[in-house]
Amino acid sequence: MTDYLSVADAVAEEIRSGALRPGDRLPPQRAFAKRHGIANSTATRVYRELARRGLTVGEVGRGTYVRAAQDETAPALTEPAAGGRIDLELNYPAVPGQSALLAEGLGGLLRPDALAHALRPVGAAGLPAVQESAAGLLARGGWRPDPARVLFAAGGRQALSAAVTALVPPGGRLGVEELTYPVIKAVAARLGITLVPLPMDEDGLVPQALAEAHAAAPLHALYVQPRLHNPLSLTMPERRIEELAEVLLSLGLPAVEDAIWAFLRDELPPLAAYAPERTVLIDSLSKRIAPGLTLGFAVAPPALTASVAAALRAGGWAPMRFALEAAHRWQQDGTVRKLVAAKQREATVRQELAARCLAGFPVRGEPRSYHCWWHLPRPWRADTFVAAAARHGIGVVPAAAFTVDAGHAPNAVRLGLATPPPDVLAQALTTLAGLARSAPEDLVTD
Repeated sequence: MTDYLSVADAVAEEIRSGALRPGDRLPPQRAFAKRHGIANSTATRVYRELARRGLTVGEVGRGTYVRAAQDETAPALTEPAAGGRIDLELNYPAVPGQSALLAEGLGGLLRPDALAHALRPVGAAGLPAVQESAAGLLARGGWRPDPARVLFAAGGRQALSAAVTALVPPGGRLGVEELTYPVIKAVAARLGITLVPLPMDEDGLVPQALAEAHAAAPLHALYVQPRLHNPLSLTMPERRIEELAEVLLSLGLPAVEDAIWAFLRDELPPLAAYAPERTVLIDSLSKRIAPGLTLGFAVAPPALTASVAAALRAGGWAPMRFALEAAHRWQQDGTVRKLVAAKQREATVRQELAARCLAGFPVRGEPRSYHCWWHLPRPWRADTFVAAAARHGIGVVPAAAFTVDAGHAPNAVRLGLATPPPDVLAQALTTLAGLARSAPEDLVTD
């Protein structure tokens, strides 16, 4: 007689190995019993055991399905005590109930007729109704883009690559903040573009420094993060953003505005509201909604729309129509608004947690930011601290990752606060605080 536990173990192994994927439907119990040569009652016990382990879920009238991970806010790996790693490098905000909320909005899209429509190809301009919806999604601080100017990409990085391609020729010069998003370095290297680091102060990029750099050797464009700068968690005050817009307009210089994190400060208008004819705004859904939803936006002024659209086509960076349709539905039914509000609240909770755990250290953060910037105490160096943190099972990012010239990096690290659950985050931050209070030589072992 076959033991139902051994059969359940075999199915569990298929799920673990990926032979059975989340969402796969198991056969009806009678068919399962026949396939495995077991009694129907044994098959029933197997299905109950799989459900008890959290591996499957039964849906009335539909059958039994392989279940995805239960805790959508948990890190991919567990705590160091369990032999895993706490990730403070990648920053993927998620809130409880997120997947259920998204699934509810997709119901109508999964009908055969709607799905067939959503799987057709689509161009960078998307569809007029979706452009209108996207304009509402991107609106903030009293600014709303012209729907006709909204272009779509397969993701935020693809939108960024297309904008830079459209504005800067190979061998050209792109101004960037002296601490900048690491992906722009990879984009520039691939396109044969020289990055020109520009000084910053407590309010962000210094506009006069941009003017001086352009006068010394002309720039083709500027890449800038005015709101919730990564890695500094810095937001330009209105006075500074007005000054920057004036410099761009006086120089006739275009800018690529990275607004990926700006949804967390949706009461503030973008740079594109101050210099609309000079700014290409880049945004995406990966932080707003979910990291696996790769849909990017490029809002380009009329003079640049055609060239950005051409770059999207030439690079193979056009969007998937399914993602467009999903985003449209989530915007229309209020899902995006609910997720944004929840993530704004969660960011505040995590910043407060970081402030408590790292009290006494020079840490920069904003109440609605999911990352913070930590100037390390002496005698720690950033590279040594990153290595020591890794030995404690915690991943952090050194300042050198954000500089154009790694040899001129400040002695600091960036901490991503979004990915671990709050209790795991608190454990990691407390461990890092203790590490910073010790001396590097204290960690040397024979």
